[in-house]
Amino acid sequence: MREKLIIGSRGSQLALWQTHFVKAKLEEYFPALTLEIEIIKTTGDKMLDVALAKIGDKGLFTKQIETALANREIDLAVHSLKDLQTVQPENLEIGAVLAREKPNDVLISKRFTSIDDLPNGARVATGSLRRKSQLLHYRPDLQILEIRGNVPTRIKKFEESNLDAMILAFAGVHRLNLDSYIKQIIPFEMMLPAVGQGAMAIEIRRADTKIKELLQKLNDEDTSLCVAAERSFLRELEGGCQVPIGANAMLKNDKIYLEGMAGNLDGSINLRDRISGDKNEAVGLGKLLAENLIEKGANKLLEMTRQIVENTEEPVI
Repeated sequence: MREKLIIGSRGSQLALWQTHFVKAKLEEYFPALTLEIEIIKTTGDKMLDVALAKIGDKGLFTKQIETALANREIDLAVHSLKDLQTVQPENLEIGAVLAREKPNDVLISKRFTSIDDLPNGARVATGSLRRKSQLLHYRPDLQILEIRGNVPTRIKKFEESNLDAMILAFAGVHRLNLDSYIKQIIPFEMMLPAVGQGAMAIEIRRADTKIKELLQKLNDEDTSLCVAAERSFLRELEGGCQVPIGANAMLKNDKIYLEGMAGNLDGSINLRDRISGDKNEAVGLGKLLAENLIEKGANKLLEMTRQIVENTEEPVI
């Protein structure tokens, strides 16, 4: 095996933090390895004036990196797991999933301490239909605005605006040492996170068995099992950036406890259910939970939501 490996990454501060974290771990375990980072711009990085849901959901933040990986321009890629499609390209696979950070979303606000504290009609920014749907289900009076950009960019836009609040993922804010902006860690009862939120994944070529062996040092089995259940749930519902779907799995005493939701854009419908079972049945549990929601009408709901998104223009901050 070559002693030099090239790691592919997006160029945002958070993506580079994650990639440098992986690089440092590999150097710690394998000092003889030479590791370089190659920055690759993705579709999602280039189109910052369009709502995420309008661009489409097929590899928005991963496609160009996966192409470089398949073409052997890089040897492995570090992703936020929530950005990865639930079905990998035929010649690629997830080689490792790292221990997960807290998967909750958080409230950012200059004046208010919680979602309950927000005044009637408060203006709240988010780039996620999942967050929008759950926020409006809990607080139908809120005004939700679309915001784009990486974590520091969104915080800067927020600081310079007259918005009342903004919702971000805890993991990104925390990893960039921006915790001072957090006013509330939003409980799962109020808002389920995106599938895989808070977890990092390392993608490799299926044929590179030696690299996969190296990566087992970084793989966290508990996180792998939990995100396998969540991704199975999402895959069965065929969801992505265009539809409001959330899930969270936790492992306790060899059992997985999985909760999932599907909603509509105005929050008036929120289908939510939970399931538990043996950790070795993670994928089956995700599929079963999705089937439970489909019985409640999730497929029709999500299809209707997709059509509304395709025919609606939302201004972007």
